[in-house]
Amino acid sequence: MVQSMSMSTLATSRYCGVCGAICLRRQFGKIKETTIGFGESQFIWNDRRKSSSFATNVDIIKPRCLRVQAGWLFKGGDKSSEANVERSENANEDILMFFFQLDLATRVQYALNVEQYEIAQQLREKLTEVESEVLRQQESRRGSASKSEAQDMAISILRLRADLQNAVQSENYDLAAKLRDDISKLEAESLTASLRAQAYENAQYAFRLGQKVNHKNFGYRGVICGMDPICCESTSWMETARVGKLTRGPDQPFYQVLVDVHTDPNLLVAYVPEESLVAPTEPDKDRFDHPYTSFLFFGMDAAGDFIPIKQLREKYNKPRHEVPYDSEDENSGESS
Repeated sequence: MVQSMSMSTLATSRYCGVCGAICLRRQFGKIKETTIGFGESQFIWNDRRKSSSFATNVDIIKPRCLRVQAGWLFKGGDKSSEANVERSENANEDILMFFFQLDLATRVQYALNVEQYEIAQQLREKLTEVESEVLRQQESRRGSASKSEAQDMAISILRLRADLQNAVQSENYDLAAKLRDDISKLEAESLTASLRAQAYENAQYAFRLGQKVNHKNFGYRGVICGMDPICCESTSWMETARVGKLTRGPDQPFYQVLVDVHTDPNLLVAYVPEESLVAPTEPDKDRFDHPYTSFLFFGMDAAGDFIPIKQLREKYNKPRHEVPYDSEDENSGESS
């Protein structure tokens, strides 16, 4: 399968910066389209505002709404795969926003290298805005927001209880009844938020970033590139994916999985429950193709798994994985 020039841009922009024509033209600006990947994978960054190239000046208007649409446009294979029920546009957008963050950081460094300090400052301001939004989304998904929300609710409950006591003392029983109902509702919401935050803090994952996996039901090969301790998708997505029929339901780890284009060319990024994944019984060192591996991973290790870049490990607060030392491999190498 031939890889397009746009994919080459995607793969190299993290290293060579934003020089000349290789820019991905993915600034916050007018509707722009860039073809990226194996076959034809189209990404549309949509924000109706003015735009400018790196070579001239930089649009530093505060970003309003950045929407990502991505999908495979493969010729052939008219029947949609059953695995499409686990397709996740939210997971895909999360990955592309991560790439956008990496790309902006590279542009800042390139501008500094060529002594374009004013442009570097403008890019850095835009990067700060993007990082703040990404951090907010991560905290919300990981339960930090839930923990803060639970604390705020606890304070509100204390205030309502004080108001309830005053209402009872003044014999305003209608107000007291209303306050009692409000307290009960807040206590239930606070418990839900606390449990959600606790689930994120105590999450245990069976798989790690960069690990190759197989889907138990659909059979495709995949690579883990993200994870949540519970299902963070919408109710409608969970209904389509039949999450309620899972043995462990939505309260189990869910993984962002890149699917090998050779095993399922119609599926870009899947959001898969832990119970549906299994690690290969033998090291999988076969070729694995997906357009996102070039900027999420350095390459494959000796066991055939992918090595996540530092920024990806930091995003999920995961340590570097070391491949176990195998003395038999060394002895066989010396013998040969």
